[in-house]
Amino acid sequence: MEAQKENIGKQLHLPFKKAFGIALNNIRLRLGRSVVTASGIFLGIAFLAYVWTQGSLNQAIGVDTTIEARMKFKWLAALALMMSTIGITNSMLMSVTERFKEIGTMKCLGALDKFVVEMFVLEGMLMGVLASFLGALLGAGIMMLTAGFGLGWHSLAAFGFIGFLRIIVLCTVIGTVLTFLATIAPAVRAAKMPPAAALRVEI
Repeated sequence: MEAQKENIGKQLHLPFKKAFGIALNNIRLRLGRSVVTASGIFLGIAFLAYVWTQGSLNQAIGVDTTIEARMKFKWLAALALMMSTIGITNSMLMSVTERFKEIGTMKCLGALDKFVVEMFVLEGMLMGVLASFLGALLGAGIMMLTAGFGLGWHSLAAFGFIGFLRIIVLCTVIGTVLTFLATIAPAVRAAKMPPAAALRVEI
């Protein structure tokens, strides 16, 4: 009996490399939905990086901005990130709904709740990391180009490559964390669905 319980506990505990491959393949098969899901965090992080780079540039070159203006930009960035997180959660919930039968089949074949959660979270994280990085690169890059053409390229010297890189890294981390948080609820919902109920769903 103990041996049987131990074998059940080991069902479908795939190594990370294999799980990564499955998640990547699922994203590729549902490329359209993946792009829609990733676009929310991409745009939110791009706006955050733009605002952050603008504030850092102003500080580096000694441009004084009012407290009201700084608070306005911070509020807009926070609102954009909040809407992005809600959008990702909604897209992932729709993805779970579309894949009820797939989830039911996996669970009938022995997939544990933990495996289903890991699969959805890994998919979300892959999209989140890439979208956050590209969004940060776009937002910070546009602000740097705008400042270069508007204030002169010498103004970027005060900011430096290190400042640019720091914003890219921090924005990527923020976007990845938000994606992770937004993916948890849909992943748990997928894992908790009884196999028989999932197989009966008509999409």
